[in-house]
Amino acid sequence: MNIYQHFRPGEREFIDQVLNWKDTVESTYALRLTHFLDPREQHILKLIIGESGDVRVELYGGVDSAERKRALLLPDYAVAEPDDFQVSLMEIKYPVKFVSIEHPQVLGSLMSLGLKREKFGDILTSGDRVQFLCASEVASYITMQLESVGRASVSVSEVKLDDAIIPSETWTEDSLTVSSLRLDAVLAAIHHISRQKSQVLIQQGLVKVNWAVTENPAFECGEGDIISARGYGRARIQAIEGKTKKDKWRITAGKQK
Repeated sequence: MNIYQHFRPGEREFIDQVLNWKDTVESTYALRLTHFLDPREQHILKLIIGESGDVRVELYGGVDSAERKRALLLPDYAVAEPDDFQVSLMEIKYPVKFVSIEHPQVLGSLMSLGLKREKFGDILTSGDRVQFLCASEVASYITMQLESVGRASVSVSEVKLDDAIIPSETWTEDSLTVSSLRLDAVLAAIHHISRQKSQVLIQQGLVKVNWAVTENPAFECGEGDIISARGYGRARIQAIEGKTKKDKWRITAGKQK
């Protein structure tokens, strides 16, 4: 069976990477730690590794609510410890009386350091406090290199994972029936807007799937996808339940409040 036929063409490189990780663990009996994966990548990884066999996978993003997580592939007899995931929590200090910083600014500044997105986990905010999770191997580099976010001068220090901000945002789940898994149909159903309106948003470049602008209304959504539309917030496809007797799709979607 061709494993690629079950996934998107653009996901082939990641699938090859997962198969390579799996082979390495099977042949060496050693643990294999990945970079931070988005929810769609986590879904693909779990599907390929499966729940039986000589290799299993565990996920950890530093906090219970983490969206982006590192994966640990290990022999089925091995036990994983939190330290094995090498996740560090960093806190940003800045002059809160004079300036404010927001999530997009933090991410932009981190990316400007020359590191890939896969080195960073979630960004956590609460009032004036700002934290982010990162791969431990780049923590000291970030501490030395990150000097500003937006127009604010900042300093960064590593703090204990137990001191992580608990996000105030919540997700509501909804069971939906959609005519197809096309992006325009799914977006319209999640936000209770017309399909025509969702197509306009997509074609204007106002919609992202897994943090990448997607201008194709016919893009086929999958389990684990994060869909964000400007002015409407973010949603996540939690599960694709299958088809109804009328040949429509049943999905469960979470929407960020």
